[in-house]
Amino acid sequence: MSVVSRQEGPAVSAGATASAAPGPWRLPAALRNFVRTREIGLVLVAVVIGLLSGLLVAIIWHASEFAHAVLFSIPYGTRLSANGVIPWQRVVLVPLCGGILLAIISAFYVKRFKGQLADAIEANALYGGRVSMRGSLLISLQTLLSNGCGASVGLEAGYTQICAAFSSQLGRRLAARRADMRLLVACGAAGAISAAFTAPLAGAFYAFEVVLGAYTAAGLVPVIASSVAAWLVMRHLVHPSFLVVPGVPSPVSVEMIGQIMMIGVLGALFSIVVMLTVAFSERAFQRLTVLRGALRFVVGALLLSGLAMLTPTVLGSGHGAMQLLLLSDPTWLMLATTLLLKMAASAISLGAGYRGGLFFASLMLGALVGQLYSTVLGPIFPDVALQPGTAAVAGMVAVATGVLGAPFSMICLALELTGDFSVTVGGIVAASVSAMIVRELFGYSFATWRFHLRGEAIRGPQDVGWVDQICAVTLMRTDFDTTRADLTLGEAQKLFPPGRVKHLVLLDDEGRYVGVVGSPEFHDTDAPGGAPLASVAQQHDQFLFPGTSIRDMLAAFDRSEVDLLVVIDNAQDRRVVGTVSEAHVLRTYSNELERRNQELYFR
Repeated sequence: MSVVSRQEGPAVSAGATASAAPGPWRLPAALRNFVRTREIGLVLVAVVIGLLSGLLVAIIWHASEFAHAVLFSIPYGTRLSANGVIPWQRVVLVPLCGGILLAIISAFYVKRFKGQLADAIEANALYGGRVSMRGSLLISLQTLLSNGCGASVGLEAGYTQICAAFSSQLGRRLAARRADMRLLVACGAAGAISAAFTAPLAGAFYAFEVVLGAYTAAGLVPVIASSVAAWLVMRHLVHPSFLVVPGVPSPVSVEMIGQIMMIGVLGALFSIVVMLTVAFSERAFQRLTVLRGALRFVVGALLLSGLAMLTPTVLGSGHGAMQLLLLSDPTWLMLATTLLLKMAASAISLGAGYRGGLFFASLMLGALVGQLYSTVLGPIFPDVALQPGTAAVAGMVAVATGVLGAPFSMICLALELTGDFSVTVGGIVAASVSAMIVRELFGYSFATWRFHLRGEAIRGPQDVGWVDQICAVTLMRTDFDTTRADLTLGEAQKLFPPGRVKHLVLLDDEGRYVGVVGSPEFHDTDAPGGAPLASVAQQHDQFLFPGTSIRDMLAAFDRSEVDLLVVIDNAQDRRVVGTVSEAHVLRTYSNELERRNQELYFR
């Protein structure tokens, strides 16, 4: 067998592939080198990403408002969920027509983009920040159509997707390193969230917690630069007002902290209920396979229209309804009803196939939980009950933290929303309690929970793609020694004297793998010399496949308690294609892990 070193094989094939299939066009070499070697270069690119992100968010925002005005016959600029008078015909027909259009898109186009529909979290975790532009355009279009026709989903998923895609494409044109690609995608996500909520700090920490998975000093300046740039663009183009919290905030006290901890507990439990409800809705709608799944959109649209006939607050993302309920003095019955209907509408929309996310829905549901808490306890304990605005902000932070898994982002959102220290202290307590409870009882955020339901082993946005890229075929040696399994021990001792071989791979008459025997096993044995070599062999059913990841290889070595495993082509033919040693796997894993840590903290 020919000897092919691990270092030479992949390098040659990669070069051949690169020459045969040229990559996308790149920016001038001087610019690429400036960005790769100078931190200021990466910061300038982040500013460009922020400006572009703010522009993209403003365009999508205006498109959504225009769609609501035209389709639902409401004044332009008013929030859909805050309009109490909408013709019932439009409430029924608009979601239905939108669902049919989305069904057509899903039936004829989604399959063509298979493997290209990863969002920013999945792309950063598995693909080193590579986000497909065509797939992202499709996702953003679906999100805009879903929100525009009244589905109970937010636009934040579309904002983040398109901004991350442009950031990734810019990184590819700059030939950015893997770590820099992930950072640029995070810059795009930071700009998207910053522009969406006019909250640059919340956008920056969203990028660190949800998209990057870690805070690093090296990434702080680029992410902040992108977030602030997007915020400035959005302020000049849209002049948005995310939320006005009425009333005087409750002062910091022992009673206040205790009640906010209670709201944190309620928010955590409710966030788990929301995620389980969405998962149940998705499983229920997946059973509707009529017309290639198009019936899901029709049924979902009819159910959504039925809820909207009861209250229009379930339509759209819910910005207007959230503000309206905060400024008015609703009864506990109205708050409870709106809470349940909004949760049902969001679960139905996502389960039926409408594109979007739970970002703003979680904020609205959390505000309702906090406001309901204050409304119920206010008449009973008027002297100590939290002010409704303070309770609403605490509930908003608690539920959003549980759903998104981003406590610092929500704390910053509370700070930027109110500018009040006492409310921010409440947000810190609520977010901390909620994060701890959800982590202990559930273990997932909404994004990673949906990955889990799809079978993806993603627990967060940390970069795990490199682990899956290192597999047995890249680590195995092909210069192994083989012999027949029916060879006698005496013959083997003569053919393979001590020191000549370390291991022998045994094959049967048809060339299939039988086992492995080490040199000490067949030289130092009490078995008679006429006994077959297979009688002292081990690892008869312990082997690897070419695609086995390095993580699974380490687990296999732990289970088998051996220092060498063979690699076979498939379980039926059992043709041996190489061998892998535990020492080589551990050394490779250690070197790669150290390399990734260096990329994380240094440029």
